[in-house]
Amino acid sequence: MAHPMRNPHATYPIVETFHSIQGEGTWAGTSAWFVRLAGCDVHCPWCDTKESWSALRHPQRVVDDLTAEAVATGAAIAIVTGGEPLMHDLSDLTEVLQHHGLPVHLETSGAHPLTGTFSWITLSPKTYRPPHPAIYDHASELKVVIATPEDFAWAERQAAQVPPSVPRYLQPEWHGGVALQQQVIAHILRHPQWRLSLQTHKLLGVR
Repeated sequence: MAHPMRNPHATYPIVETFHSIQGEGTWAGTSAWFVRLAGCDVHCPWCDTKESWSALRHPQRVVDDLTAEAVATGAAIAIVTGGEPLMHDLSDLTEVLQHHGLPVHLETSGAHPLTGTFSWITLSPKTYRPPHPAIYDHASELKVVIATPEDFAWAERQAAQVPPSVPRYLQPEWHGGVALQQQVIAHILRHPQWRLSLQTHKLLGVR
């Protein structure tokens, strides 16, 4: 049954879809269906999904088909990620998914204005293309990836812009090694408003 207000025949460029667990942040360990949209203009040098940067290299898929796949998995939530998913108008995708009973989460750098309707928004701002100012008030959690010592100051500036009730996470960049992990932990010990986020799916060897 199609959503009465949105277009179930709309298409999006899709890198991949898969059913796994959410590996990061507040919802870590939750059964999730992921849809990775193609297209990104943030271009973090340490990005582990650089194949997602070009939207032209990936096939368009119809919202109805994506929704049927998501529902069939029995996942607890749907997660829209990228790339940078807010390069696209996410209204059709998110509202049709929600109409079929799936809470929809967003993982975004916030570099573009918010579109779509979400149950949860993970804001992961990047220095390479800072967030759109309006996104901060919509964040459900703040997750800052720490790749260099300079990123701690960036993280604190970002934390000052989200509501006080928003959980704040520092996540060591995957290839940063033990020294970087220890720096992140030391910062959290000195600044207890932060929590540690680990990429547990990578630690477990799952998608």
